Amino acid sequence: MVFSSLFFLYAFLPLCLIVYQIPRSLKFKNLVLLVFSLFFYAWGEPFWIIQMLISGIWVFLSGLVLERYKHDPAIHKTILTIGTVGALLPLFFFKYAGFFIRIINVLPLINIPLPGWTMPIGISFYTFQILSYLIDLYRGQCKVQKFLPDFLLYQALFPQLIAGPIVRYSDIEQQLRERRITIRGLADGTKRFIVGLAKKTLIANYAGTLVVQTIGSGNLNTLSGIECFVGILAFTIQIYFDFSGYSDMAIGLGHMFGFKFKENFDYPYYSKSVTEFWRRWHISLGTFFRDYVYIPLGGNRHHRLRNAFIVWFLTGFWHGADWNFIFWGLYYFAILQIEKYLTLKYTDKIPRAIMWIPMSIVTMLGFAIFYFTSIPDLGIFLSRLLTFAGNDFINLKGKLLFNQNLVFFIFSWIASMPIVPEIRKRLPGLRSYRFRATKFYVIGSTVSILLLLLISTASLVGDSFNPFLYFRF
Repeated sequence: MVFSSLFFLYAFLPLCLIVYQIPRSLKFKNLVLLVFSLFFYAWGEPFWIIQMLISGIWVFLSGLVLERYKHDPAIHKTILTIGTVGALLPLFFFKYAGFFIRIINVLPLINIPLPGWTMPIGISFYTFQILSYLIDLYRGQCKVQKFLPDFLLYQALFPQLIAGPIVRYSDIEQQLRERRITIRGLADGTKRFIVGLAKKTLIANYAGTLVVQTIGSGNLNTLSGIECFVGILAFTIQIYFDFSGYSDMAIGLGHMFGFKFKENFDYPYYSKSVTEFWRRWHISLGTFFRDYVYIPLGGNRHHRLRNAFIVWFLTGFWHGADWNFIFWGLYYFAILQIEKYLTLKYTDKIPRAIMWIPMSIVTMLGFAIFYFTSIPDLGIFLSRLLTFAGNDFINLKGKLLFNQNLVFFIFSWIASMPIVPEIRKRLPGLRSYRFRATKFYVIGSTVSILLLLLISTASLVGDSFNPFLYFRF
């Protein structure tokens, strides 16, 4: 089930909100959320729900044993290792087994059959979540969870189950025990959800159709340079509004049920350097690797270059079991080292408006590596884009496609900039309770949100193109 579906919007979510209000005890409210979350996952993955529950129960039991032996350092560390390996095994098996089998099959006289299973949806996200519990418990940063349904709710909570953000147990531990729904939280959550829905349905989905028409058409050899440019520009728009839209919806849904999830995006296309970009893009994944991999390896204190290499290799490999994702991670590793040691001290002095141009080029090139799982296809794309293969850079079809979508590209660029936060920063009165209580604000914001919901719903009726890109990660 996806958030941007009519069934979720007008059946699942309203029913969940209504049933959630019936019990008075938070323990029973959590059980209601758990049942709905399991149904949400089973809607699309009825078989894989068993695997998800087994992973959750394994880490839950590992946590109980970890707590029991917390005063014995040797046993304590051994249990952490066993629990971590056990939690990672399903991820390795279902996501990466085929990748390593293909590598082994390159050897002579070896032909191991490739596995025929599909990867469980959301396994990369919920595996990292339950790992954060085990590691935080080992470090003494959270208390042991002794009530299995509450732990499974943390793992399976439907707002962030499928595509994040990656919520650490230490961030949500208190909220599992104490939280309440308020009118303000419900209203703010609804607004945030609808904004995310609009980003997904009105911008990301349309950009996705442009990707399919160009670089996703399967006819790279026939494309002109401008068609390749339109395609990768559209994908750059699609992946941001798709993923950040999902994160907005997840955060909004969390507010509706009294949860407060941390932000996952902070206008990354506003960045003037790659370093800044990665502080603003997929924040929950970046901080996970920083706190659970980079710093334990030594951080900036020991072997900084090695530690950064490992983190960016894992970042790429986390996104997918293919060489292009590894190259994508190492591409950013290389760019970040160049920035740190050569260019950052100079580019910091250059105005953001100027630095935005090279940043956009670096970002789009990175997403080209990310998009093409076939390295030969990436080579064809780059040759067409740079016109090395003899095609004209501008042909009639490409020119028409670009001109027809120029307004959309400009609008998408504006929508990706922190214009509203900047206005609020410069005019603090707009954030005051007095202004938010005025009829002008209440009526204006309500009408705007309802209009967005209406247009988003209308776009879903009869629209068969409605993928969430990060579901496959």
